[in-house]
Amino acid sequence: MVNVRTDLAIEAKEIYQEQNQGEKIPGVKIKEDFESGVHVTDVMIIDEIGERNMGKPMGRYVTLEMPESVNFDRNVADDVSRVFAKTLSSMISLDKSMTALVVGLGNWNITPDALGPKVISRLMITRHLKELVPDSIDENVRPVCALAPGVLGLTGIETGEIIKAVADDIKPNLIICIDALAARRTDRMNKTIQIGNTGISPGSGIGNKRMEISEKTLGIPVLAIGVPTVVHAATLANDTIDLAIDTFIKEATKGSDFYNMLNSLDKDEKQRLLNEVLYPQIGDMVVTPKDIDLVIDVISKIIANGINIALQPALTLEDINKYIN
Repeated sequence: MVNVRTDLAIEAKEIYQEQNQGEKIPGVKIKEDFESGVHVTDVMIIDEIGERNMGKPMGRYVTLEMPESVNFDRNVADDVSRVFAKTLSSMISLDKSMTALVVGLGNWNITPDALGPKVISRLMITRHLKELVPDSIDENVRPVCALAPGVLGLTGIETGEIIKAVADDIKPNLIICIDALAARRTDRMNKTIQIGNTGISPGSGIGNKRMEISEKTLGIPVLAIGVPTVVHAATLANDTIDLAIDTFIKEATKGSDFYNMLNSLDKDEKQRLLNEVLYPQIGDMVVTPKDIDLVIDVISKIIANGINIALQPALTLEDINKYIN
């Protein structure tokens, strides 16, 4: 696969199919569905061949592509939360007495990277209540605790080390991590949620990969939830040039020298050239939309509600909102 920056399995699938004329991907099973306006793509990497083709570890990656109106319509946002909760529930295997630790990765001082901490601030936290006032809380409520460990630049401690130390002490049965990701396509920024069961490497989306957080490193099942909040500048430039080329091809006379020249352009080579030209000038720059504050606020509520519903199946969203508010 060409080295195109993306954290999304659905985009890794698209890259492979673009390079192989839409062929079925060996070692990978794909299922698609629509529910409440949400496009759900379930990608299962089932063997080492699939790993090599996708550039990702074996496991399950479910992508939810949200409707455009999600940032402005509360009912749509609640529908997305329910679809997200249903998907997340299918990947959780806990009884009501088991503890879940939710970790919000990222830097709360930088808005595009603050998704994880924002989600943590909106979760239904119950572990302390189950321990301190068990008679005052419904027996069907699951113990949930949360952590926003910051980033290495703020704490001087690897995020994975903090999580491991906490997990060794409280011994949760499941860890759920939330992090901001990077996308290949601009139309997926802040419109896509990915859930994976293979863990996560904080900072990988911006080329700053840290200690892996996974069942292999922690000895506990880890689910990773991510939303692409940035796109690399080289990718943005590449998309712009592709749009321009496609427009020129439509307007050019078929069979002309100009038409043939445009059709013969190697898009992979163009991507490599852009990386070589742009990197010395602007570095590994990433770009985010101007309304990122609003977007992070909305998406953090959607994800928090989805996690709350999935971890507290005995409660409705209305019950949870009363607790949170």
